[in-house]
Amino acid sequence: MYITLPKKPEVIKKDRFHATIEIENLYPGYGMTLGNALRRVLLSSLEGSAATLVKIKGASHEFSTIPNVMEDVVEILLNIKKLRFKLHSEEPQKVHIKVHGEKKVTAKDIEAPSQVEVVNTDAHIATLTDKKADFEAEITIERGFGYVPVENRRKEKLDIGTIALDAIFTPLRKVNYEVENMRVGERTDFDRLRFFIETDGIIDPEEAFTKAARTLVDQFQELIAMKESAPAQEGVEPDEKEKKEESGEKEKDGDALKTKVSDLALGSRAMRALEEAGIKTVSGLIRKTESDILALEGMGEKGVSEIKKVLKKLGVSLKTEE
Repeated sequence: MYITLPKKPEVIKKDRFHATIEIENLYPGYGMTLGNALRRVLLSSLEGSAATLVKIKGASHEFSTIPNVMEDVVEILLNIKKLRFKLHSEEPQKVHIKVHGEKKVTAKDIEAPSQVEVVNTDAHIATLTDKKADFEAEITIERGFGYVPVENRRKEKLDIGTIALDAIFTPLRKVNYEVENMRVGERTDFDRLRFFIETDGIIDPEEAFTKAARTLVDQFQELIAMKESAPAQEGVEPDEKEKKEESGEKEKDGDALKTKVSDLALGSRAMRALEEAGIKTVSGLIRKTESDILALEGMGEKGVSEIKKVLKKLGVSLKTEE
């Protein structure tokens, strides 16, 4: 008797923001177990980007009003919190809005550097009601996880006129799942797990599911990484035992080198950078130095750190700098 493994997840339906993913042949009770764990990780542990600081010309605090602008500052800040960004940088970035005249200000009016991509460009920000109206704002974008209120963020002195925001980093809008019984052989009590995922467009919903599963795998790998003392092999000479261990290590290393990069528990940015550089296996990866990897387009310090950590678990490392 043993715990059977489920089938690979299958995407039943998908568009830019939504995905329905189904997993069949789950051992009885495992539908709820995996469903609850994956849902928690999806909602709390996927990295996203959000506005964290705002400076609006003519507004010294959030209870101000701006001449010739229909919305008060509180309402404008709520609209800014709804803006969604893709941040292609590890460092915080600033975007600007500078509008004149009678018009509706939307995310399309944001002037952003190349490291920042505005996802929902049609999002409303403010309404200017006069031809003489001016609206200027500076927004700071940062990366993070989950929902972080102002009180929980780092304590720092802000410039006069700079307003801190509660940051909604999570790229997931909604995650639900359902479990139903299914037949496997003669048994009818196996589980079918069905996930309903909705994102804000920052991340592909299927990719979000995969990253959540990898996060759980990484956590459990640490739990089973405890070194166990190997039992003594009776009747084996010391030198013969050493030869066997050495042979086993070589075989293990050989298997590790054949591992595909796509099978490594790496973030999507690091994975994409390696794939675009044509690096497909661990063997090809360890021929590169840390400087070589960092120089790849789209790769950052965090990506290099992820790669080094994964390689360490496999017992290999990047090429030494010359």
